[in-house]
Amino acid sequence: MAIIIRPWTIADVASLTAHANNLNIWNNLRNYFPHPYTEEHARAWIENAEKENPMINFAIDVDGEAIGGIGLIFNTDIYVLSAEMGYWIGETHWGKGIATEAIRQLTEYCFYYFDIVRIYAEVFENNKASMRALEKNGYYLEGVRRKSVFKNNALMDDYIWVKLRPL
Repeated sequence: MAIIIRPWTIADVASLTAHANNLNIWNNLRNYFPHPYTEEHARAWIENAEKENPMINFAIDVDGEAIGGIGLIFNTDIYVLSAEMGYWIGETHWGKGIATEAIRQLTEYCFYYFDIVRIYAEVFENNKASMRALEKNGYYLEGVRRKSVFKNNALMDDYIWVKLRPL
C-alpha cells in the first residue's frame, strides 16, 4: 500500500465527495466541514487548494486514490511560529495506519519548508485512534481543555497534541 500526501486535483472530486460525505467523518471535525458533503463542496475545496501558495492542504492518496485530507492552519500575531494540523481519513480506510503515515509526512514537510516551531492538533475526547496516530509520530499530550467542544448536542473535552521542531 503506497501512502502519499499530494496536491488536490479536480480529478479528485468524485473520490473526495464519496469519502467526505459520511456522518462519522463529520462527527470528528469542526462544524465548518460540510455535511452532507456534495460535489459542489468538493469542487470549491479543490479550486481553493489549487490556488494556495505555499501549499498547505493535501490529499491523502492511497494507491492512486484520494481517501482523505490533511493540512495546516498557520497562526498569527504572537502565535506566528505555531501551526494547527487537521486531517481526516475515509471510514473504509480506518485502522490501517494511513493517518499515522500522513501525519509523519505533513510534519516533516512543515518543519522543512516553514519557520514553524510548534505543530499541534486538537482531538475530540472520543477519537482515541487519532490520538494514537499523533503519539506514534512523537506528538505529546500538552493538555486537555475540559468541556470545550460542543458537537451534536454533546459537550466534550478537547485534547491538545503537540510536536516541537527538533533542535
